[in-house]
Amino acid sequence: MSPYRGSAQLTKDWRHFRLELDEDHIATLTFSRPDRLNALTFEVYADLRDLLDELPQREDVRVLVMTGTGRGFCSGGDVHDIIGRLLEMGPKDLLDFTRMTGGVVERMRGCPIPIVAAVNGVAAGAGAVIALAADFRLLAASATFSFLFTKVGLAGADMGSAYLLPRLVGFGRATELLMLGDRLDAKRAAEFGLATAVVEDGELPVRAKELARRLAAGPTLAYATTKLLLSRELDLNLAGGSHTGLRMRCGLDEARARKAVSSSADSISLAVGPAASSAGGASSVGVSAPSFVGSVSSVIARSTSDRGRI
Repeated sequence: MSPYRGSAQLTKDWRHFRLELDEDHIATLTFSRPDRLNALTFEVYADLRDLLDELPQREDVRVLVMTGTGRGFCSGGDVHDIIGRLLEMGPKDLLDFTRMTGGVVERMRGCPIPIVAAVNGVAAGAGAVIALAADFRLLAASATFSFLFTKVGLAGADMGSAYLLPRLVGFGRATELLMLGDRLDAKRAAEFGLATAVVEDGELPVRAKELARRLAAGPTLAYATTKLLLSRELDLNLAGGSHTGLRMRCGLDEARARKAVSSSADSISLAVGPAASSAGGASSVGVSAPSFVGSVSSVIARSTSDRGRI
């Protein structure tokens, strides 16, 4: 996370959902409209977008847990507050809305911290896609998924669902879920590959907290890099993926090596004085160039040198 702050301050009060931060650096976002199964409004979408923009700049958050209150995780766009108003919008407003909703999913996948969706009940429409965009999905036994876009006359590809879902469950099952829009219970969701785990309803908060603590205590840079590469390499072939991973690793290893050399040089300077350490150069720190020679190369080299003796 970036330690650098400009004039803009981090938001302290999120009005359209609850956000709580604990001593383990775990932020818990709770959708808090239980009377509407935590349906989304324009304002909830906007707050989600802005929070996901801020998280990479925060030093006090290592994991984000998303869950809901009551019987629902999130039932998608509110029929009255969003769907009805969309029918009255012109092309520009529709485009702005589409960019905002898609931006939420893009920011979830681009966010460097792990995101855990603790799906406590109904996840429908946009709510199901938000769960898809998380890195981990813990499902209560009573949880359900419904990708019901086609049932209200929308394309099943809404909010990137046609990108994310086939990569989780395969093309055939994604076609079934997105075109038919039928409800999927927790057991079948696990069979499809949508669930990290299915737990009893009462155990969900505890299990989500256990996973979040494990992630918060882990190597944050390694998690962030892994998430980045998982997203980028989905659309690369094997060679492209391995090269991308190699470049990332080389950058990390070079940074570690420079830090190690610097620390070693400082230690030598303190022990024998700056003149002696500088006179020794790099060899005094024990740094040597690596040799990338395997068994085959060694055998070929030996057979070539022996050929002149026969």
